[in-house]
Amino acid sequence: MRTSPKVEQKFIQVVLYAFTSIAIITLIFILAVIFKNGIPQLSLEFLTRNPADMGREGGILSTIVATISLTFIALLVATPLGVGTAIYLTEYTVESRVTRIIRFGAECLAGIPSIIFGLFGFILFVNKLGFGWSILSGGLTLAFMVLPTIIRTSEEAIKAVPHAYRLVSFSLGSTRWQSVTRVVLPSALPGIVTGVILSIGRSIGETAVVIFTAGSALRMPTSLFSSSRTMAVHFYILAKEGVSMPKAYGTAAVLVISILIINIVTYYLMEKYIRRKS
Repeated sequence: MRTSPKVEQKFIQVVLYAFTSIAIITLIFILAVIFKNGIPQLSLEFLTRNPADMGREGGILSTIVATISLTFIALLVATPLGVGTAIYLTEYTVESRVTRIIRFGAECLAGIPSIIFGLFGFILFVNKLGFGWSILSGGLTLAFMVLPTIIRTSEEAIKAVPHAYRLVSFSLGSTRWQSVTRVVLPSALPGIVTGVILSIGRSIGETAVVIFTAGSALRMPTSLFSSSRTMAVHFYILAKEGVSMPKAYGTAAVLVISILIINIVTYYLMEKYIRRKS
């Protein structure tokens, strides 16, 4: 006996609503636990002092600086490489075995465990190139880790730009590069920025890669070759070693709030940009 389409549609809606509710409730529960235990630890002293006594005392200033430095280096390297690769795959070549190999490689890299990237960075940057455990080694390794994400999101965003835009640009005498920079990329910018935001979140929250390449020193980094500890690594060590759970929850709260602020500000700016362009 076949059920009616309306019954099937209603059943699917209920199932999807249940799945969505479970995801939202889980997220709210995680945030509630972190904020309940972490917000009381937040203070000006916590944010402006360096850790002391293995993290039991002081604040997290050096870990904030290290996190920002590593993420900045990773994006500085990965964003032009990723967007440039996406432009080449979509605008400067036709579908071929080479492009399929590049896409397959990017998808494979996106699925590699982060600890493998950490081992790669440790062998190449820390040992072979002699950078040691440093901000530079960690940032470059993170760049390779987030590169596949930027490539794939940028490629899909560029593909989503209507082909008619390119035809109109060519008909007005524009070169391919002028069409890409003045027509395609501005239209694809929201999608590209989404990939960059995802990369920021992954870089800020990464631990295995950073431990292998940037180290876990508590001191304030003074150069690209300084070893330092990011907020995610600091939280991991404090929680794993049982050094100070209140400090660990405070660090986790700062991490979550930082990611939320980055997402909110970025999407606000993108909405203003889209409204201005439309």
